[in-house]
Amino acid sequence: MFGKMMNSFYYGKSGKGDFRKEDLPKNRWQLFWEMLRVRLSSLCRLNLMTVAAWLPVIILIGYCVSTVFNAMVISGDYMNYVQTGDLGNLTEEQVQNIAASGINMEQMMADVLYNMVFTACLWAIPCILITGPVKAGVAYVTRNWARDEHAFIWSDFKDAVKDNWKQALGISAITGVMPLVVYLAYQFYGQQARSSLIFMVPQMLVVMLGIVWALGCIFFYPLMVSYKMSFGQLVKNSLIMAVARLPQTVGIRLLLLIPSLLAGVIFVYSGSLIALLVLAGYYILIGYSLGRFITASFTNGVFDKFINSRMEGVQVNRGLASEEDEDDEEEEEEENQPQ
Repeated sequence: MFGKMMNSFYYGKSGKGDFRKEDLPKNRWQLFWEMLRVRLSSLCRLNLMTVAAWLPVIILIGYCVSTVFNAMVISGDYMNYVQTGDLGNLTEEQVQNIAASGINMEQMMADVLYNMVFTACLWAIPCILITGPVKAGVAYVTRNWARDEHAFIWSDFKDAVKDNWKQALGISAITGVMPLVVYLAYQFYGQQARSSLIFMVPQMLVVMLGIVWALGCIFFYPLMVSYKMSFGQLVKNSLIMAVARLPQTVGIRLLLLIPSLLAGVIFVYSGSLIALLVLAGYYILIGYSLGRFITASFTNGVFDKFINSRMEGVQVNRGLASEEDEDDEEEEEEENQPQ
């Protein structure tokens, strides 16, 4: 009994992330769910450890949402006042100011949205910039967990940040600037397109640039912590793999957006802030690390297909049962059969 307890202490318990040959997952789908079951509590701890870096982004999103929400309430109350004469939540001074401004509610909402988007894109630059090194650390830890390898939450995270912070800051700087560049360029070419439709071409190209970069973000940090390459090679290879696996990459990106889209739809149709508070709690508790774990499970397979399989001596399909394991299992079963 004591020996069995010590064996569990050193090598882990059966079904808790350490497998016998016959228990190894046969495909990546099985590996993902088994590792998620084993590492779920660790993902929560990893998320809580790194959530401080994301607080500025969460606050910025909350500010933008509250601005739009207040504008919607004021617009709705004013339209109701025009039709019924009921002030609702408005004061007489607010009604007089709106009437004196001479703008309609549609124009006011358009102005609010424009100013809100511009402000959000501007403040997103420093907010996203500081998350780069943290993303590198999380990418390293979740990469190991996703392929059934050990990683210490703090020490391995810290080492990955130390080794990759320069490239991580470079990627996060471009990612932070990208929304502002895309938004301003889209607005500029959109105004020019009113006089000549030819400007719709660069307008769409700008949008495509932003989309491709967003897809490349799935690969930047896992590639960064897995291989040694220059910054230019990192960007080039990540974008190439994002395009090469375009349907799957788009699917992963949409999957990660489901919680935000669901909360947004509930907020728009109900006007309740509860959905947004639940969304914030989800990302504070586990949302970010879970998303990185999902992308790590995906990128591990892509790296095996496009990189590891072409490198001599590099192991592929880590955490999965190999053909040799299956052959050994069959041989053991044949030897154990009664004569």
